[in-house]
Amino acid sequence: MVFVKTQAGQEALKDRHGGLSSRQRSAFILFDGKRTLSEVLAATAAMGITQDDVQTMIAQGLLAPAGGASLPPAADQGGAGVAPPAAESGSCETARSSQQRYKDAYPVATAMTAAMGLRGFRLNLAVESASSFEDLAALAPKIKEAVGEEKYEPLRKALFG
Repeated sequence: MVFVKTQAGQEALKDRHGGLSSRQRSAFILFDGKRTLSEVLAATAAMGITQDDVQTMIAQGLLAPAGGASLPPAADQGGAGVAPPAAESGSCETARSSQQRYKDAYPVATAMTAAMGLRGFRLNLAVESASSFEDLAALAPKIKEAVGEEKYEPLRKALFG
């Protein structure tokens, strides 16, 4: 998803207020309406920027989807954007289509592999070239092995939960 700075975000950047840390400010500048969320997360992974940081900026009204698009349900609920929407509403997980599972899991997988730096470069490229749920599911064991069981859990939930 592509995000742009809101008017409040522009003012916060200009006036240096709005509760942005210096690392968040660096990421915030990259949201130009052209770069995707995964591109910004990949570019700022070395600084420790996560999906939670972006969700905070959205919740503060500093970022909005480009072109007036609506936020994914997990983002609307103020969540970290990694939990599938159905999981939070308590409905049956099997109702999610493979396309929805892909949409839920892709940003999680991208952020995980980008956070690995050069060590995860090839895996990150493989994730970014994944174009379907099946492609991501095939990469899941490699990601699990690379990041460990505990860090893999959000991706497992997004893909299979």
